[in-house]
Amino acid sequence: MTVSRTICSGFLALIAIGTLLLLLPFSTSSGEWNSPLVALFTSTSAVCVTGLIVVDTGSYFSPLGQAIVLLLIQVGGLGYMTATTFLLLLLGRRLGLRDRLAIQQSMDKTELSGARSLIVSIISMTLVFEITGALLLMPVFLADYDQGFGLWLAVFHSISAFNNAGFSLFADSLVGYAQSPLANGVVTGLVILGGIGYRVIMEAFTWLRDRWRGGRERIVFSLHFKIVTSTTVVLLILGTVALFFTEFDNPDTLRSLSLGDKLIAAWFQSVVTRTAGFNSIDIGAMESVSLFIIIALMFIGASPGSTGGGIKTTTARILFVCTRAVLQGKEQVICYQREIPPSRVLKAISVVVGSAFTVIAVTTLISITDSGFSFIDILFEVVSAFATVGLSTGITADLSAAAKLFLIVTMYVGRVGVLLAMAALLGDPSPSSIHYPEEDLLVG
Repeated sequence: MTVSRTICSGFLALIAIGTLLLLLPFSTSSGEWNSPLVALFTSTSAVCVTGLIVVDTGSYFSPLGQAIVLLLIQVGGLGYMTATTFLLLLLGRRLGLRDRLAIQQSMDKTELSGARSLIVSIISMTLVFEITGALLLMPVFLADYDQGFGLWLAVFHSISAFNNAGFSLFADSLVGYAQSPLANGVVTGLVILGGIGYRVIMEAFTWLRDRWRGGRERIVFSLHFKIVTSTTVVLLILGTVALFFTEFDNPDTLRSLSLGDKLIAAWFQSVVTRTAGFNSIDIGAMESVSLFIIIALMFIGASPGSTGGGIKTTTARILFVCTRAVLQGKEQVICYQREIPPSRVLKAISVVVGSAFTVIAVTTLISITDSGFSFIDILFEVVSAFATVGLSTGITADLSAAAKLFLIVTMYVGRVGVLLAMAALLGDPSPSSIHYPEEDLLVG
């Protein structure tokens, strides 16, 4: 069992346990045995923090079933290695070299030290944000529901938002709260924090703590921090502007809203498009150009070390900088006066190629099995599954059993990572001391 196979098998074990629990009668509101395919699909979507659903979570599952889904979201959002390592620490077990290697690979760390403190910081940070989010959402839901159910709605949506899962207890997601500034602000804030990555949050926290204590020492942010934050801001602004103008006159989405509500809805959809499957407008009624913009944003996804999927913001930025270097006639890839190692450039290219191949292959298969659906809807569904976003044009429940199984595999590969999944199948690469002669060729 290599490290990659340990991580992949761990996620499979979580999905299997979730499927078994959701299959039992106490998980459904009807008290009957659940459909195996529905249980498997829901468990995979929850563990992979995707948000795609084939049944309405709020009405189909019992309160206990909803709690099971929420637990799967929490464990899946933290990641298999983070959750299991935390349990080992609670039991008083020391982390061995294998555990540290697994944490290093799952969290994309460059060093082995600090694994224990990293896990504790991640758990603490997660609890702080989720509790704060639930407290802020309570006034929104208590205004419409009784105290017990309003509190449950606040807790469920806070955890779902921070883990970028996109699961909602409402049949229309958050369409009913499209004009609520508090609900939109809290949910988008949690989604951004969950999708930006723990490392970025820690660096920002260190900087704020130093300023709070009156420190005058200049803190130099890492290249990772600069790339993630700048790329995230650019994508959020571009997504908001693009969706605002493409849906401005659409009578089924933004036309009936005031100018302020249109901006809020465009901002909300821009934020959740890259990481979480919430929606405050009808996705199925959006223009084709808007759907294509969302597909592009979903494919990029969140940032490394976060609860989101996609090829990641750093990968997209590396390819952009690499292209700029070629156009400028440079042989080094420079960003913020730092040279990006060639190994990272190669990894970024591999991620994009592997991700594109996965999306193309699954889209082709579903187009064959479910030819009655439009190509844009199928592509949208596949990219949403691979990027663990969870947005849908409304075709998920109507897909064939084969198509749903394809989406299950796609969600799993998107969550563990395409390179990690390939390493688990093929085995870890072995270093080679052989160097071959160099030869040039035509490109482009």
